[in-house]
Formats: sequence, C-alpha cells, structure tokens
Amino acid sequence: MKYLSLMLIITTVIGCKNNTQKDIKPSSENEKLISFFVGTYTDSLSEGIYSYSLSNSGNIKKIKLAAKTENPSFLAKSADGKFLLAVNEINSVDSMGTVEAYRITGDSLAFMSRQSSGGAHPCFVGVNKNGFVLTANYSSGNLGLFKLNKEGDLSDLLDKKQHYTNNHVEKGQWEPHAHSAYFINDSLIVSADLGTNDLWFYTLDTVQNKLKGTIVETLRIGVNPKPGPRHIAFQPQKDWMYVINELNSTIALIKKGENGKYMVQSSVSTLPDGYSEKSFCADIHISKDGKFLYASNRGHNSIAIFEINQESGELTAIGYESVKGDWPRNFALSPNNNFLLVANQRSENIVSFKRDKVTGLLTFLEEINVPSPVCILF
Repeated sequence: MKYLSLMLIITTVIGCKNNTQKDIKPSSENEKLISFFVGTYTDSLSEGIYSYSLSNSGNIKKIKLAAKTENPSFLAKSADGKFLLAVNEINSVDSMGTVEAYRITGDSLAFMSRQSSGGAHPCFVGVNKNGFVLTANYSSGNLGLFKLNKEGDLSDLLDKKQHYTNNHVEKGQWEPHAHSAYFINDSLIVSADLGTNDLWFYTLDTVQNKLKGTIVETLRIGVNPKPGPRHIAFQPQKDWMYVINELNSTIALIKKGENGKYMVQSSVSTLPDGYSEKSFCADIHISKDGKFLYASNRGHNSIAIFEINQESGELTAIGYESVKGDWPRNFALSPNNNFLLVANQRSENIVSFKRDKVTGLLTFLEEINVPSPVCILF
C-alpha cells in the first residue's frame, strides 16, 4: 500500500509538471495586451463585430461581441483612433448597403450613426485625416462619399461616382465592381475596380465636399487574362503602389511616369512555380519599414512573402506560409509589426504568426476559432 501511494504521488507530480510545461505562458505582470476588432459575415453563427486581444507573445483571446450588426465585412479607424467605421455588406436598405460609425472605448464599441452606403454590397470603407469617408459598393460598381464629424456622426451621402465600362473595355468584360477606394493624399483618390480591370483616379473638392468632375484618369491593369484589381498597398517611403489582382493571382507595381500619370511597371505572381490549381488573391500589406510585402492566396491558402527592392520597387518572392486554414480573406500586421494575423473565412479561424523583422519570414504561433472572420483591425 505504501508503495502504491508513493507511485501515485510521483505520477501526480510528474503529470502536473508536464501540464505546466505544456501550457506555460508569460506571467500576467509581463503580458501586454493589444485589443483589435474583427469584422465578420453574419450568415451563420456570427452576430457582428467582435473584440479580441493580442499579447506580446502572440496569444489571441476573445473578449466579447462589441457590436451586433449585419455583415460588417470591412472596418477602418478614424485618424485620431476615436471612431470605427464599418460597412454592412447588404443590399436590403432600398437596394443599398449601409456604413456605420462607432465610438471606440478600449475594447468596446458604442453605436453613433448609420447611413446608406450609396450602393449595393459595400465591401470597403476608408477615412482620411479630415474625416472624409469613402465606401466602395461592389454590386453597384460605385463609390460613396461622406464626412464624419468630431462627435462620430456621419453626414448624408455627399457624392456618388458610378464606374462604367469604357469604350476600350473588350467584349466579355464584367460589369463594374468597385472593390476598394483609398486617399492617396488630401485631394487624390484611387479606386480599384475588379470588373473593369481599372484603377479609377478622382480628386476631392474639400470646399464643395464633392468628388470633382467624373474622373482624372483610369489606368488599365491588364486584359488577358483578366487581373481583377482588388486592394492596394502603398510603400511608406516611396511614391509606389502595389495592386493585388484577385482573378489572375498577381501583384502589379504602379509608379508615376514623367508625365505625372501612374503607370504599370511590372507584375509578379503570388503563387509558387508549378502551382496550377484555382486560387484567388484577397489582401495585401507592406511592413512599416517598406522592406517586405505580404499577400493572401485563397485556394493555395497561403501568405506570399516578397522582399521589396528599395531602388526599383521590384518584388522578389522569398516564401509562402500556410495559413493553417481555408480561404484567407483579410490579414493585418500588429502595430509593432511583430505579428501577422490572418482571418480564414471558410475554416472560421484566426491564425497568428511571429514576423522576423530582418528576414520578413513568418512562424506559426497559434489559432483561435472565430465565426466567419473577414476583416482584422488594430
């Protein structure tokens, strides 16, 4: 009996020791938490926008449902960080979607205002330092312009610009599908249209609160095969932009020519050599130091990693990291750029990776179940 009791004690101690080693985490005293928000599709288990935390060791933890709302598929923050903007990717409000504003208090959101987005199925929202807000309405193929005041109230729709199929669009091209819209600076705007294969440039009149005229110019990204421009990333130290193309899985380098107009300089594949299965690009981001570019592949289910040549802007593929899930939609770099988080829509998980700032490569850390995640916002 004494022998049996001794063995039980030894087994229990060893078991406890093993469990402690397996689940070891930084002490709460050293743990610094960064809150972030997750936009989702609400056609299954999700109820809206959720708040999560990321620790300084890369651990992800769910906090709560921050806002109950329908299909908040894309999120953005005001320049001062006080407000969150979200689009509701629907067409049920007079055949239009909506855009909402929330006040941010820590990991909580307080609803402030809502307006029609100006078109059906808005899939993108952006805001500049002066509070002007842009929505890209996918199904309608147009942009909506609003203004957010200091109290978090959205104006009525100030202006709307409809994309269209130009004369130079070849037979069989899709109808317009505005997929994103960015403020290049205080007065210049660029929108990527997946349907027309163009970048559409506008100027913003801050006196009349209008998008001036029709367009400044359009830039054809390509024709055969149809690229389908989706999102854009801007090199922070240079006047370069990179367009990720959903339909042919490429990234185009865009630069200004001597005439002041933007031009396509080159294009690279986001897929490894020899890969022939179907895959569709989604998101694109550049590290703060401007040295590395990341892109998500839906189908290949990877993050493609590129090094940026600081003289020419050309991209060199240096790795393809599995996202440990299915259909990586949006992803985000943490504010300190130490981590990269991926939202896998179909496998319903968010995965965290440690990022090596010297090599740009990623190392898997952990994953957490999240219902239909499609956007991550720090």
